[in-house]
Amino acid sequence: MTRLLFAASEAVPLVKTGGLADVAGALPAALIALGVDVRVVLPAYRGCLDKLEAPTVIGAMTVRGQSFRIWEGRLAGSPVIHWLVDYAPLYGRDGDPYHDPQHRPWSDNAWRFGCFCEAVARLAAGEGSGGWKPDVVHCHDWQTGLVPAWLKLRMAGPRAVFTIHNLAYGGLFPRAAFESLGLPPGWWSIDGLEFYGQMSFLKAGLVYSDVITTVSPRYADEIRTPAFGCGFEGVLDKLSARVHGILNGIDTDAWNPATDAQLAQTYSSSTLKAGKLANRHALQDELRLPRDEAMTVVGMIGRLTDQKGFDLVVAALPELMKLPVQLAILGAGDKALEAELAIAATRYPGRIGLKLGYDDQLARRIEAGSDLFLMPSRFEPCGLNQMYSQRYGTVPVVHRVGGLADTVVDATPRTLKNGTATGVVFEDADVGGIVYGVSRGVELMHDPIARIGLQHSGMSRDFSWAASARQYLALYR
Repeated sequence: MTRLLFAASEAVPLVKTGGLADVAGALPAALIALGVDVRVVLPAYRGCLDKLEAPTVIGAMTVRGQSFRIWEGRLAGSPVIHWLVDYAPLYGRDGDPYHDPQHRPWSDNAWRFGCFCEAVARLAAGEGSGGWKPDVVHCHDWQTGLVPAWLKLRMAGPRAVFTIHNLAYGGLFPRAAFESLGLPPGWWSIDGLEFYGQMSFLKAGLVYSDVITTVSPRYADEIRTPAFGCGFEGVLDKLSARVHGILNGIDTDAWNPATDAQLAQTYSSSTLKAGKLANRHALQDELRLPRDEAMTVVGMIGRLTDQKGFDLVVAALPELMKLPVQLAILGAGDKALEAELAIAATRYPGRIGLKLGYDDQLARRIEAGSDLFLMPSRFEPCGLNQMYSQRYGTVPVVHRVGGLADTVVDATPRTLKNGTATGVVFEDADVGGIVYGVSRGVELMHDPIARIGLQHSGMSRDFSWAASARQYLALYR
């Protein structure tokens, strides 16, 4: 049996800020179903221990002069064993895993995650773990990037897999942070952690891991180009033999319109028309949008950042508002974008329903109540909402990039005829591309045959974790 230590900085339902948490919450269970012996290790953020059933301390260690406790527990009804690395001064704070309550990055993030990485590597060696040792440590994003580096110092240690969820976040810190962590001096080199005069946790994960994965096949190719490489394209091209693209799955039990308790009315493909209408009306009421049957409801959910294209949507609003559409938007992030969207919601009453913040329950209602779901990301390693949308009978409108291109089949005469079309794919991440994509989507929504074909095709696709988990298991072995 393969023994796997799965290291991440967030995982649902313990803590979530983005798609990484969804992956870390669902993939381990899919691997257990394949016979893998898994432990998921996270920092013990405030409130996390309270979500575990009967957590117990299984070990302790001293990291950089600080006394860490290791807790073990399970979530109710879950087969996954969680380990939480507990040191309250670093992890038991208000705010999210990376930011203070004012959404400013914690000034000591290098120390917080540097110590976490060292603790994970020592757990992998059997220290503080009750003697359990993994064959493979699977690390995720920059917050775990130093783990493979520490493992390489142990000649007989486990192998390391490092997954890039978003290359744009490099975990960059000044040389002083490298020195304060007491890292081996040899790591500060062009072939190690040094990245244009700074330390990069992410580069450590790339250089020192045995296998690198990305969360979609297309993104694995894109990141080796200047347009998407974020300065790492040279490193990744050199290490290209290690790079594999494995498409993320989704938790099809948690995201199921037939059982989703947050919906105004559950539905399946056989009750699609009535279910979608009931949820559309409920969403319009919740966001104070009139129940205008001539309107196409377009959903958007995500971090309000330029990466996700929300600035392009703001710029496109004068043209979009000429179309018969209502926008249902949920998100938080860039304060300037939040302000611009709030102004737009006032400027276009009855046309834009806006909720600023993170709200998983509303996210589900937007997926169920929208006709179209817009994702104009400039780059998108995988994306999950376009898969949730298809599962909920909502037609995605996406930029042809990364995982969006891998998961949405464009509606062309051929794909509409053969029943494979699931959405609208546009070529350019700009105002023109967005307006073109939404316009095409609106046309398709007014074609009853095309509409039902797109919805049923999307709902029939298998986005479960089963196939992806088998690919990961092959890599571990």
